[in-house]
Amino acid sequence: MGFIGLVADAATTIQQETGEITRFFSIAHVKQLLNDLGNWSVSLIGKIVIVVLIWFIGKKIIRVLDKLVKKMLDRSTLDKGVVNFVVSVLKFVMYAILIMIVVDKLGFQTTSLLTLFGSAALAIGMSLQGSLSNFAGGILILIFKPFKVGDYIIVGTNEGTVKSIEILYTRLVTIDNKVVMLPNGSLSNSSIVNVGAENTRRIDIQIGIGYSSDIPKAKKLLEQVINSEKGILKDKDILVVVKSLDESCVTLETRAWVNTADYWNVRFNLLERYKNIFDENGIEIPFNQLDVHMK
Repeated sequence: MGFIGLVADAATTIQQETGEITRFFSIAHVKQLLNDLGNWSVSLIGKIVIVVLIWFIGKKIIRVLDKLVKKMLDRSTLDKGVVNFVVSVLKFVMYAILIMIVVDKLGFQTTSLLTLFGSAALAIGMSLQGSLSNFAGGILILIFKPFKVGDYIIVGTNEGTVKSIEILYTRLVTIDNKVVMLPNGSLSNSSIVNVGAENTRRIDIQIGIGYSSDIPKAKKLLEQVINSEKGILKDKDILVVVKSLDESCVTLETRAWVNTADYWNVRFNLLERYKNIFDENGIEIPFNQLDVHMK
């Protein structure tokens, strides 16, 4: 092909491209583009309006259903912790359904989205094994009920009143009003002392006296204090016994019953009154000391 042929081909190509550009920017084509853009914008705005309405209406419905379910469960015999747990799970499920409806209305393929969510959930689950353990522990606690909201429990070095049993954590409030968050996973595998499970509780107090002190007199004084204490349940056994003979003292132990709610107040009162009555009657309470004898 000679030079003239190449020039002719180039001219033909330029003419074709010019024709395409001319047709693209022609008035008819521009009108068609603007019309398509307008239709797409109207359709998009319509979808957005519908999605916004669905979202706000869905949130209102979820709030109403949430309150309705909570009222129904509150009237049942279910534990308060179980009620809070069930309400939380139902709320999560309802919001998940609402999000799927919104995504579907926006034109996305929900099946592909579910697959994506499933893969993401698996990856997140692998990285949040501790949280899943806490979730499972929360379910076990709510099923087997080793304690309930309002009970006073002791777990390791932590103790306090159970204020809430949540999906991942159990919240305790200590005597000095500190909040302790215990992971449900470790809590469900721990030894739990449920102090508040019963209505009554026994107070055991040990107090040492000197070997030269009058044991019968000391026992009578302790019995006198116990019988005059208002919080002590007089219809239950009251004992004052010699607990042990230790290296530097004779250890006495008092045993009495109180209502669980009165335990700490009565215990503190007894300890103070034991000390005072022993001082008033010359009963020695030994303490660690070093005696040096000179020859």
